[in-house]
Amino acid sequence: MDTVTVSNSNVLDYLNDPSPRTLGRSPLEWLERLQKPTVIRVAGRDRSRTRAMATLLHGNEPSGLFALHRWLLEQHTPEVNMLFLLGGVYPAKIPPTLSVRQLAEGRDLNRCFKAPFVGIEGAIAEALLAELRKARPECLLDVHNTSGTGPAFAVSITNDAAHQALTSLYTDRLIATDLRLGALMEYSEQEVPTVTIECGGSQDDQAHELAYDGLVRYASRPDVLSLENAEWDIDVLRNPIRVEIALEATIEYRLKPSGQADLTFPPDIEHRNFGVVSTEEPLGWIGEKGLEILTAIGHNRAENMEQILQVKGGQIYPAQAIRAFMITTNPVIAKSDCLFYAVKATGEPIF
Repeated sequence: MDTVTVSNSNVLDYLNDPSPRTLGRSPLEWLERLQKPTVIRVAGRDRSRTRAMATLLHGNEPSGLFALHRWLLEQHTPEVNMLFLLGGVYPAKIPPTLSVRQLAEGRDLNRCFKAPFVGIEGAIAEALLAELRKARPECLLDVHNTSGTGPAFAVSITNDAAHQALTSLYTDRLIATDLRLGALMEYSEQEVPTVTIECGGSQDDQAHELAYDGLVRYASRPDVLSLENAEWDIDVLRNPIRVEIALEATIEYRLKPSGQADLTFPPDIEHRNFGVVSTEEPLGWIGEKGLEILTAIGHNRAENMEQILQVKGGQIYPAQAIRAFMITTNPVIAKSDCLFYAVKATGEPIF
């Protein structure tokens, strides 16, 4: 029988082996019942090992929640103990449900997994890290949706066989980065293989299905850290450049620039995700302030916009052939997070 307890810190709620009665009939009904960030434990056949999965760290990324609800409702017995962490319950519950990334005056929870642990997001991150230290999982996945429509991919700070094997449960693309932002995937530095999974767009049924299929593989296989059982070969893209726009700058998504914005992207810019863009293909239009409103940040915090973008006739072009990803048409995310990431067309770092 399932039990509910409250942590001493009053930050988290807990569910142990939840029954269908506890879960409700739909993910939205379950979310309505959740009052706090929640830890779910499911006992496995092998009680000596644990695998962990975090999801809903952003309140507008539902695929992991949908997959977990479906998997729990089907009452699977996993191969090993499973520890599930639902972090962004508060923003996810703000009407309209599953539409808000983070609290209005709050911070991005997936930038809070490092000291100092300030504010409500810091308290949640610190409590979730404490649960991981207590459980000592053999691996950890953090399941997200991309901020725009596009193919699935994984991100890790480590590129080795174990991280590639975890990636292969969901996708054949792995972004290996040395950039540190305070994300949960940096838990890999605790010598626990950790991978972020970006399932695709939050409105894409294909992304929801991928999140579920990957969870089934993750929970049911005796070994998920060996490449011998990998679904496919992994395409590794190394140390992408993070392109950001200044907070005071303006951005629009239009077929033609209105003349009012500092940067204009076409409404279908998301279709560029993971494709190669040549130096002859325009990405958008730049205003009078030019490229001064943009920064290109490498893993070593170096900046060199000249190697990424150039301006010709008021339009922005790649300075060399690139592969861009995490492109979004959501101006709020574009400004609060980043415009996109980029590597050389070959998958190698730009600088």
